[in-house]
Amino acid sequence: MTSAMQSATTVDAGEVAKFEAMATEWWDANGKFKPLHMMNPCRLDYLTEQIATEFGRDLSAPDPFKGLRLLDIGCGGGLLSEPMARLGATVVGADAAAGNIPVAQIHAEQSNLEIDYRNTTAEDLAAAGEQFDVVLNMEVIEHVADPSAYLAACQTLLKPGGLMLCSTINRNAKSYLVAIIGAEHVMRWLPRGTHEWQKFITPDELYDLIRAADLQPVDRKGFVFNPVLWSWAISTTDLSVNYVTASVKSV
Repeated sequence: MTSAMQSATTVDAGEVAKFEAMATEWWDANGKFKPLHMMNPCRLDYLTEQIATEFGRDLSAPDPFKGLRLLDIGCGGGLLSEPMARLGATVVGADAAAGNIPVAQIHAEQSNLEIDYRNTTAEDLAAAGEQFDVVLNMEVIEHVADPSAYLAACQTLLKPGGLMLCSTINRNAKSYLVAIIGAEHVMRWLPRGTHEWQKFITPDELYDLIRAADLQPVDRKGFVFNPVLWSWAISTTDLSVNYVTASVKSV
């Protein structure tokens, strides 16, 4: 990697260090990543439906994503990479935090799954000419140094007609109360300082960033936590805290 490429990275070293410190807990459903484990079924419902719709796949068929090359950028311990591999996709899991990769590799081996995990960045993958049918960009953009440059790299990584699925956290008073005060201080689901409210992005801002990266937004939904049922659900109207977008690259 050249020094010019290194200087162009959008990786925030401080953000990487936060997640590297928690790397061994990725697969502990009651540990520091408990919120992601709780949200994962809801996230997977949305992701699999969007991929199946975009590529005309039948989710009830064996290996419905066979033939699709998928990048899980910011893969962590592989919470999304593994189910995508089980659905038949050829999966590359990439993470800037080196400590996450062996955790993900060991768990994939224990699960008899072949996943290509790499300690790398979106920019380096793009510079190497890698391309994918699908890019999963989940809960990453609020941790990068330059969201615009990061999305430009993600766009380069998509094949023509490719699909990017990008989730993050809205920036408003409610998200501060729920994602920071609630999750980090009251429930202590995450270590204090995991998120920085000023780095959160509103849905309209993210749509603008996506369009500026020469991608076309096609959908957005909210992920809503119900404290009574203690479960997550997809919402077509409530994007006030956690939300996800789908966008495509023109053919």
